[in-house]
Amino acid sequence: MLGASAAHAQPAGVVDYEAARRDRRLPAKAAAGPIELDGKLDEASWAGAPIAKGFVQNDPREGEPATYDTEVKLLYDDRAIYIGVFAKDPDPNGIIINELRKDFNTGSADGFQVVIDTFHDERNGYQFAINPAGAKWDSQMSNEGRDNNANWDGIWDVGTHIADDGWYAEIEIPFKTLKFGPEQLQTWGINFQRRLRRRNENSYWSPLRRIHQLSRVSMAGTVEGLQGLTPGANVRVKPYALGNFNKLGGTAIDKDYDAGFDVKYGVTSGLTWDFTVNTDFSQVEADQQQVNLTRFSLFFPEKRDFFLENSGVFQFGAGNTGGGGGANGGRQNASQDMIFFFSRQIGLSAAGDSIPLLAGSRITGRVGGWSVGALNIQQREKDVSPSTNFTALRLRRDILANSDVGVMMLNKDPQGSDHNRAFGADANFRFFRDLTLNFAAARSDTPVARIAGKGDDWYSKSSFGYRGNVWETRGMFQTIGARFNDEMGFVPRVGVDNAEGYLGAHLRPKRFQRWLRETFPHVQIENFTRRNGGGLESRYMDWHWPITLQNSTFIEVGTNPNVEVIDDRFTINSRRRIFVEPGRYEFKEHFILANTNSAAPFSMNLRYGTGDFYDGYRRNYTVGGTFRLNQHLNLSLSDSINDIDLSSGSFVTHLVTGRVNYYFSTKVFVNALVQYNTDTNQWSSNVRLDIIHRPLSDIYLVYNERRDSRSGALLSRAVIAKMTYLLAF
Repeated sequence: MLGASAAHAQPAGVVDYEAARRDRRLPAKAAAGPIELDGKLDEASWAGAPIAKGFVQNDPREGEPATYDTEVKLLYDDRAIYIGVFAKDPDPNGIIINELRKDFNTGSADGFQVVIDTFHDERNGYQFAINPAGAKWDSQMSNEGRDNNANWDGIWDVGTHIADDGWYAEIEIPFKTLKFGPEQLQTWGINFQRRLRRRNENSYWSPLRRIHQLSRVSMAGTVEGLQGLTPGANVRVKPYALGNFNKLGGTAIDKDYDAGFDVKYGVTSGLTWDFTVNTDFSQVEADQQQVNLTRFSLFFPEKRDFFLENSGVFQFGAGNTGGGGGANGGRQNASQDMIFFFSRQIGLSAAGDSIPLLAGSRITGRVGGWSVGALNIQQREKDVSPSTNFTALRLRRDILANSDVGVMMLNKDPQGSDHNRAFGADANFRFFRDLTLNFAAARSDTPVARIAGKGDDWYSKSSFGYRGNVWETRGMFQTIGARFNDEMGFVPRVGVDNAEGYLGAHLRPKRFQRWLRETFPHVQIENFTRRNGGGLESRYMDWHWPITLQNSTFIEVGTNPNVEVIDDRFTINSRRRIFVEPGRYEFKEHFILANTNSAAPFSMNLRYGTGDFYDGYRRNYTVGGTFRLNQHLNLSLSDSINDIDLSSGSFVTHLVTGRVNYYFSTKVFVNALVQYNTDTNQWSSNVRLDIIHRPLSDIYLVYNERRDSRSGALLSRAVIAKMTYLLAF
């Protein structure tokens, strides 16, 4: 039953996915003794464990058996679940391993992944990934990948071993890492993925269509018969201590010593309470700089662990519908979607500088068919930022087969100033597995004394999306009132109606399949009009034609027509005092880009664009390369250049980014990020040594420096030493 399924009862390439899913059942078996994580699978318990095999490709040859099969065994005891892996490979010298770091790039090397749906709700789960050298990656996934939090960290371990017939792994996942229901007899959703990188091949135990990924837990198999599972006391206490040595310009060195702690408590088997005191994020990698050539705020992602864990609970609406090749660099004029709750508004200034947090509390998890989230943070006073309390409340109910409805409330209460609140409701539906419908509406509440002017304080959004093996289409319409003021969100524009349409075709012509994996011509249009008959504000169009080769090399050509209607002069380059004057501008960019095989020892990313730009001309170039000497040393360097000539002046910007990553082992890393930005005339460097001295316990040594690129003068320097120690019960 486990080795042959309905997937193999069909002709090659033809799979009855529903029948295959029902067939993929793995009976749980208790271990007869301890399991040593050495990757050998030589304990007696493994010999009697049932085997999950018969993996099926979903890419490049959907529905066909994997080139080299994978055998997976599963055991459990009173404290953990164990997964034994035998990834067959007659040519172990061809195994690709590019790095050893924690949260490694799972797409650029050989690897194995498992997804576990502990509540068996076919929506949410945990993902764990390894490579043949024992590097680890984990993620907390909700709504079948609509939110995938790869910054979540769980307590688990792995041992691996490369042999003449392939590679082996033993994975241990303690039950205290997972949340699950209180039932005495448990059935979990589970699926396994094998990545054979030199063939750029993905295969799965429970087969998936090419358009789906491992997060599609509604198509996972099951592990049945888990008995007597207990999560333990499920209490974690994580204190920290740090020393911080700062120097600003010519001032004396400022020494600071601090301490704090985080507590995590499992209130129930499905709910977790987190509490943090004197929260510190000094070990977080610096933001990657950007050059802003628009009149709107730039978006920088959240990187802080406390806000990333369980962040999927607080997601509101369907998320950003933008795309059209933007992930690969083709679309550079994409507007960032409005985000109702954006945690970077807490503890960070608009410039990205840290504002200290006094304490915070959060409850997240599931109760029956409900997802629950409650967050309260007290931010300290610093400079012009007053002491402020932030609250976010989220409640979401599962309905139908894979849909949900929910409500959310946000409250920002600065000391000595008026409050800001926002309330919203959303509904997300999926039909026929490939069609999604999403609706959201929200209203802000801010005293008129703070937000004056005309317009309403409402936001609404409706969208749909369809993705099949060939056709992909989506559409969206949203309205943002001129007085909609969501200070705990990210709202780049107000007072606009925004409509978007997208259509593309994923084509895989058989006559070229030896070297061509897919070509994907697509078109996208996005329109912003001012509310109440105010006319057009912006229009962006994309006509793109990308192709992906069998080794993952990506090439794209296209054109990006734009219309911008400017009412007020805005600064496009403040250092050189260059402006764009009011008026209507129609301009168009033509581009070509190429990203070579990322699994190769040396890979490149190149882009060239040229065309009109407002009332002048713009050329932009990106030249970058990554060199992987082995799994220990990775180097990368890129330069993004804008050469712009406008009626108000001409300027050239360079944004140089260099990275050096050295991995002594899977527990000791050095990462260096060096950036040079001619727009700000600054060099900046961020160097981090991370020693994982026990699970989820680290010793960090961080060095940060900023210098004026013209004079070489020191602007700031910081040396931070920090130690964390996790106590788990």
